[in-house]
Amino acid sequence: MKILLLEDDQLLSNAISQFMQLKGHTVYAYRDGLSALEAIESDTFDLLILDINVPKMKGLPLLETLHEKKIYIHTIFISALKDIDDISRAFDLGCHDYLKKPFHLKELELRIDKLLHTTYVPEYHIRLTENYSIDTEKEQLLFKGEGQTLSERHMKIMILLAHNRNHVVDYLLFEEYAWDGMEVTIPTMRAEINRLKKLLREQVIVNIRNMGYMIKNPR
Repeated sequence: MKILLLEDDQLLSNAISQFMQLKGHTVYAYRDGLSALEAIESDTFDLLILDINVPKMKGLPLLETLHEKKIYIHTIFISALKDIDDISRAFDLGCHDYLKKPFHLKELELRIDKLLHTTYVPEYHIRLTENYSIDTEKEQLLFKGEGQTLSERHMKIMILLAHNRNHVVDYLLFEEYAWDGMEVTIPTMRAEINRLKKLLREQVIVNIRNMGYMIKNPR
């Protein structure tokens, strides 16, 4: 997993980076919010770990700016601040978790694992659009009630997205479910999902920049 870490305490930044790297992740560490923003705008990350009180641009305005630019990435805030207003604003802005300093690095790992391995609630027949629906028990995509032929992988992608309607499915979850845990690059996954999108007669799958894909609930 590719992680962007925003932390101006050099000792803590080094400790988090080394621990995450030992767990097999790639960490890009920044000490001020503007540098982190530039990196996020020019690259792709699976997770943001953001301190709130950092130089140039603080963590909360950084996340707000990203969402204004329609860049949505899983985010965990870390901070020594105890102000409940800051914590509330972090969640209002769309962060997924919050850790108060000091914390054990193992706790951070557990929070990340929980965030990235969210399970879905089983459903069997799910309406995706006005004309598309999916029978997840029979593993069949339907257009106006008629079965559509998909490859096994494309069917897995559709089932995963259908079970997570209105929630972004990130690349790690695609890798785990649609590629059966096989190591695969993000460009390969994007290419396969784009091929699937071209097979569909309506816009069903929405790309969420730098984060993954989703199917929105039909109105």
